[in-house]
Amino acid sequence: MEKIKVVLATGNAGKVKEMADVLSEFGLDVVAQSEFGLTSPEETGLTFVENALLKARYASQMTGLPAIADDSGLSVEALGGEPGLYSARYAGVDGDDVANREKLLKELDSVAEEHRTAKFVSCIVFLKHEKDPTPKIALGECFGTILREERGNNGFGYDSLFFYPPKQCTFAELETVEKKKISHRAIALQSLKQQLEEEHKC
Repeated sequence: MEKIKVVLATGNAGKVKEMADVLSEFGLDVVAQSEFGLTSPEETGLTFVENALLKARYASQMTGLPAIADDSGLSVEALGGEPGLYSARYAGVDGDDVANREKLLKELDSVAEEHRTAKFVSCIVFLKHEKDPTPKIALGECFGTILREERGNNGFGYDSLFFYPPKQCTFAELETVEKKKISHRAIALQSLKQQLEEEHKC
């Protein structure tokens, strides 16, 4: 597949590293939006899909390049799906991972182990241009539970609290290479890859 230069519409350093590594394997030459001096627009959507599209269209409009955006978050069943869309700013300040984790633990303090189920959700969209009427939309989910204390030093966000039963460890205890194969974002990226490959065959 011929290399396609795309702008990655995120300011999250963790996402940039994780996604750029994987996307390069899919024939995409990824440039972070920060290299263009861009920041993400206000996320006014009511779903992960809406927010991802909003960010991708803005990045494409400002750079003239195809764009990829990811909107993802943690959904905890006992909290009615929270933090959900507001995962990155759950405690009030965007990107304060420590405060977000502390708030989550506090909210779940009285919740029994069997009710601490949660899932990571990722929505990745790909636009050929800002007005692309048929964007590629890929979804990925990963199921686990929320621990009462942090474990592991890898990853970012809520990774150190998210226990993943198939591996019997938290996402923060996984090696980066392994996480890239099984995470919610990895599942969404694989779906996106398949869609791009199918289009390339046509």
